[in-house]
Amino acid sequence: MSLTVRSVAVFCGSRMGEKPVYRQTAELTGKTLAEKNIRLIYGGGANGLMGVVADSVIKSGGAVTGVIPEFLKTRERMHEKVSQLIVTDSMHARKQIMFSEADAFWILPGGFGTFDETMEILTWKQLGQHKKPILLINVDGWADAMVAMLDAAVRQGFASAEARALLQVVPDVQSALTCSTVADQVDGLPVSAL
Repeated sequence: MSLTVRSVAVFCGSRMGEKPVYRQTAELTGKTLAEKNIRLIYGGGANGLMGVVADSVIKSGGAVTGVIPEFLKTRERMHEKVSQLIVTDSMHARKQIMFSEADAFWILPGGFGTFDETMEILTWKQLGQHKKPILLINVDGWADAMVAMLDAAVRQGFASAEARALLQVVPDVQSALTCSTVADQVDGLPVSAL
């Protein structure tokens, strides 16, 4: 089956994290998505790494859809410069819209919210609710402990190796873009031509 990726949901922190490489990766993610004409779908906030990704897409001339629950509009400082802003009544509605709008999912450094989004989208895939690529961009080993936890669940008999393979771990943004499981095509071009 050929898949054209026109939109990517990016899950990442509403905080910056402690290492400059996290911000650099968020900036590169936004720039790369815009250059490849891939719409960013994200949590709608202006804070932290999620704000950096959105700002980078906008600065590079790309399209951004932000999805934010009403109660987070001030807490996460709703981003007012996105192409499209969708305000929901709950976190569940936010995740459902992000899921529906995205052709693939990229996970960047983040905290509890990022873990929640990652586990939910992975669980939905395990249960056959979608076949969209899920890529964890493990820049500078930020998610080593999370990956180890998933691997331990397999070793301990709580998950299958097939379920674990539904989440691919890559070291950087370029690997995420060119990864064969992300898309057979990006903007109509085979990944090998990028």
